[in-house]
Amino acid sequence: MLLKYRSDYQKIAMGMLSLLPNFKDWDRLQKELAWYQAGDDRNLYLWKDEHDDFAGALGAEVQGDYLVVRLITLMPDKQLTRNTWQMLDELATTAPDRRLMGTLTTAKIIAKWEFYHGQSHRERSTADSGQ
Repeated sequence: MLLKYRSDYQKIAMGMLSLLPNFKDWDRLQKELAWYQAGDDRNLYLWKDEHDDFAGALGAEVQGDYLVVRLITLMPDKQLTRNTWQMLDELATTAPDRRLMGTLTTAKIIAKWEFYHGQSHRERSTADSGQ
C-alpha cells in the first residue's frame, strides 16, 4: 500500500532513501525531503508490503500528462520484481489519466513495467522521451 509522505514518517523515509547511492549525504537527503514537501506537483510515497511493514519508497512528480517516477527503492530483503510492479501499479491508480514515465535513473524500470503490462516501446507515442 502506498502512503503519502508525512512528517511523522520522516525517519522511515530517510532510512528508505538512504538506500539509494545519491542520498548517502545527510544534507542531500534533507533537501530531497524538503523538495517533495515544497510542491503540490510532487509526492514521496512510502510503500507497505503484505505484512504491513514499510518496505519501500517512491518519488513522483506531475509533468503535464505524465507522472514522472523520480526514484524507487525497496529494502534489500524486499527487492523483488513483483514488489516493484506492485508499487508502480498502485502509483498508476493514483493518477489514471497520466502515463508513468521515468528519469534517466528509473526509465529502465518503467519500460520493463510497461512491457510487463503489454505495452512495448513500439506502441509508445513518438512525442514520448522514451523513443
